[in-house]
Amino acid sequence: MTADLLSAEQQSRPAVTGSIRNLPVNLFGAVMGLSGLALGWRLATQSLGFGAQVADALSIFSSLVFLAITVAYLFKLVKHPDAVLAEFRHPIAGNFFGTITISLLLQSAVLGHYFGQVGLVLWIVGTVTTLLVSYVVVSRLLSGGGDPSHAVPAWLIPGVAALDIAVTFAYTDLPGSAETLRVAAGIGTALALVMFTMIVVRLVQREPLAAAMTPSLMILVAPFEVGFLAYTNLTGEVDAFAAMLFYFGLFLFLVLAPKVFRPGIAFGPAWWAISFPLAALVNAALKYASVQSSQPLTWLAWGLLILLTAALSLLTVRTFRIVFNGKLLAN
Repeated sequence: MTADLLSAEQQSRPAVTGSIRNLPVNLFGAVMGLSGLALGWRLATQSLGFGAQVADALSIFSSLVFLAITVAYLFKLVKHPDAVLAEFRHPIAGNFFGTITISLLLQSAVLGHYFGQVGLVLWIVGTVTTLLVSYVVVSRLLSGGGDPSHAVPAWLIPGVAALDIAVTFAYTDLPGSAETLRVAAGIGTALALVMFTMIVVRLVQREPLAAAMTPSLMILVAPFEVGFLAYTNLTGEVDAFAAMLFYFGLFLFLVLAPKVFRPGIAFGPAWWAISFPLAALVNAALKYASVQSSQPLTWLAWGLLILLTAALSLLTVRTFRIVFNGKLLAN
């Protein structure tokens, strides 16, 4: 009787069916966040002398996640090119293709620590594809006919990607690299400023973002913290302007955290949008604290690093859950 009841209950449940066609490009946000976390722990190791094993483990894990998602998305491209093209042409989802190029750049820094030539190849590929994506996105926007309601935080991704070219650069003997970094920093800075302004105007004057898009609000932090990292890498110093970038990014995080981390928002791949901005904030905080030699700043940096580690651990567990129960690829 019990077996019959269980069988009847199983038959009454709707079957969860999925297809690789439904794999979202924004899942590359997981690679960005995990790579940023690995780089954060490496910075912590350099400044405090411990945590190398954590950094190494996170580096391996982030690279495996990058490989798995890349293979899966290439399979989607081969099997369902129309779905990929539709995603790329979408006025909002299309911006998330920048997460692929940022993943390449961050992995160049992660793997370059162990394999210099691999890191160099990834950085070059990431730089070229980032500039191409930035060109396509800006060209599309300047074609006219855009809907102001589409001005959402995801619009910042191509600009942040261009800034990441300078953040992840570590090859001073590469011919033409200095001018490449200036080009990337110029494009990234201008795009970030323009897009940030348009997004804030939309958020102030129009209806709030849909609940599913609420986690993406945290992307507003990224231009300032990634800008801090890019600027300090280019200039080789942490000056007053860099400090202002860091502190305004921290201020935005404090403003946005209560809006993002609240009950009632269902979990999905979109939650990975919080990971990279937080990782950028952590890396900026660690770098700033190491230069200022301030105990409160060191506590702040470590507190943010622990928060990021806990948040990404939770996101990873919940993502694996929807992968194995089929909900990730469900219609």
